[in-house]
Amino acid sequence: MSYLNQNVLDKGLEWLVTNGTRLDITIGEATTYSQAVTDANKSAGNKTGLTIGAPGARSPSGRKVIIPAITDGAVTETNTATHWAITDGASILCATGSLAAGQLVTEPNVFTLTAFDIGIPGPA
Repeated sequence: MSYLNQNVLDKGLEWLVTNGTRLDITIGEATTYSQAVTDANKSAGNKTGLTIGAPGARSPSGRKVIIPAITDGAVTETNTATHWAITDGASILCATGSLAAGQLVTEPNVFTLTAFDIGIPGPA
């Protein structure tokens, strides 16, 4: 069985906690900061001032952070959002993933998301 100290896993997650300050909903998965934030063909809305929780235990192994629920995200395009992207709000795409389900959003309304986890599994 392999072993990896939790501090090794936590350092990557702590970087995300420190730098991940903006969450965008996107039309398809963004692969660059520009797509996530400014590309009208990808970016559908955003929530700035994101505060990600501290690293904690992940089941069945590893470590995770919790992205808090969003109740007041600003919709900037009318389309169906299928993914989320977390950025530093300046130039770095930190993480992306799929939404649990596509969400039809209409400008200038707000979007909501339930809380979700981003994790790093422990060694196999």
